[in-house]
Amino acid sequence: MHVIYERCCGLDIHKKLVVACLIILAANGHRHKEIRTFRTTTQDLLLLKDWLATAGCTHVAMESTGVYWRPIFNLLEGAFDLLLVNAQHIKAVPGRKTDVRDAEWIADLLQHGLLKGSFLPPTPQRELRELTRHRTSLVEDRARVVNRLQKVLEDTNIKLGDVATDILGKSARAMLEALLAGQTDPKVLAELARGRMRSKIPALEQALVGVVKPHHRFLLTELLTQIDALDEAITRVSNEIATRMQEEEAVEQHQAEPPAPLPQEPPRPQEQPVLTWAQAITLLCSIPGISRRAAEGILAEIGLDMTRFPSAGHLASWAGMCPGNSESAGKRLSGKTRKGSPWLRVLLVEAAHAAAHTKNTYLSAQYHRLAARRGKKKAMVAVGHTILVIIYHLLQQQKSYEELGGNYFDERERRDTEKRLVRRLEKLGYHVELQPDTPGA
Repeated sequence: MHVIYERCCGLDIHKKLVVACLIILAANGHRHKEIRTFRTTTQDLLLLKDWLATAGCTHVAMESTGVYWRPIFNLLEGAFDLLLVNAQHIKAVPGRKTDVRDAEWIADLLQHGLLKGSFLPPTPQRELRELTRHRTSLVEDRARVVNRLQKVLEDTNIKLGDVATDILGKSARAMLEALLAGQTDPKVLAELARGRMRSKIPALEQALVGVVKPHHRFLLTELLTQIDALDEAITRVSNEIATRMQEEEAVEQHQAEPPAPLPQEPPRPQEQPVLTWAQAITLLCSIPGISRRAAEGILAEIGLDMTRFPSAGHLASWAGMCPGNSESAGKRLSGKTRKGSPWLRVLLVEAAHAAAHTKNTYLSAQYHRLAARRGKKKAMVAVGHTILVIIYHLLQQQKSYEELGGNYFDERERRDTEKRLVRRLEKLGYHVELQPDTPGA
């Protein structure tokens, strides 16, 4: 095979050590391999960097093994052309597997140009991605603590969750605090209801009858304290994300300012302006089902530049939000979606769930149309895929979302819809004659 890179290195990364295989193509055509093992401390990784730089190495490849590749990538970034490769794409033939052989295999594939690097966003976007993912983890932790709070209330036989939609709303929170303060009269507790909850006072009086023991009060106090702490942490992280997006927006605007053209230069064609984070969030929030928090998380995962993806289908495939392709002997074996970013998938499915409950929208119509035939879960993934495709085109064209309406599919297949509905009525024993509704009649 043809040699693409004359001086390259393959890294087999572990938690405590990294095995490096440096391949140098000599003038006589022979390949010289040198293998060294380094610990993953900063001092040893700097020695690895100096060794590769001294040898004239130009390209370095490594597997994306958990988070162990990150400190090595951060220290080598900028000094070499780095390729972060999916471990499934470079799996060697089984047998006699060692760390040294893995490093040699990665280096051999890299030297002959057989490796394809994974999509890795620039450093500012990676930092935003870590913040949004941390916020998602905090939201999940809060949901778990709320579930524990509900379990304790069930143990006290207080059915507040059966009446109140949110057991941490203003009315329910006031009742819980009064209950922890020692108030046990259900009528007094029910009078703490506010707004629309006051119409449920009779039901609240029955739901607030229970037996609250001292250990229940202790558990409820601890859980409410944890929830308050998590709410404060979520707010701090959200403020940090907003601040960083504003800073990145200012830097991008400064870099996007074109230099003043010289008098003798012809006028340049007008290019599409650089999209800012605030503009991108506004575009995404125009899609039904996407909130600001979801927009921030999605943008942190995919970025603003859609030119790195040749088409919307490539973006959906990278995200793992499209049907898989498994075929053998002319038979389609499975259409299961491939593994992509779990963080992006969660955001898209949550947005799809919210969009499915909107009224008279294209996404809601698509969900109900697919759920009847394929089931609710597959319909959610399909709507999430549609939302991701919409996001791709909005960011690429820098245009807001245009609603097609809830009757889009019926209008697109008008004749088929008419035949299907007429056939169903005829089966029920009706004689149907269709007459178009003339406007102005």
